[in-house]
Amino acid sequence: MQTELTPVSLKITQDRINAYAEITGDPNPIHLDAAFAARTEMGGIIAHGTLSMNLILRAMAATFGPDACDGAEMDIRFVKPVRVDDVVTASGTRDQDESGRYTVQITNQAGEPVIVGWVRPAVAGV
Repeated sequence: MQTELTPVSLKITQDRINAYAEITGDPNPIHLDAAFAARTEMGGIIAHGTLSMNLILRAMAATFGPDACDGAEMDIRFVKPVRVDDVVTASGTRDQDESGRYTVQITNQAGEPVIVGWVRPAVAGV
């Protein structure tokens, strides 16, 4: 039984954010327009939350295989914006109870949590 998820990291670049906006059909200027984003309470461009969140799924797939993601349960909170040039890393630790859940977090290069929560892989017995 795995007690840790395989950590997965990603450097967030403006090119990645632009591609993600295109793929998802989310052209919100907070992600794409530096002048607009600078005038918001965010004070600059931020990455789509789900761009970082997908690292949790990638960590599960790296640990258990892709079937662990199809039908997985997840409850997360976005706690800090992710910026261009941040390096974010997803990791997780199996809960001590019998729930099959993993407490997960995505941290930035400073070790600050940007996403926190839990996930339960879809594959039984993992």
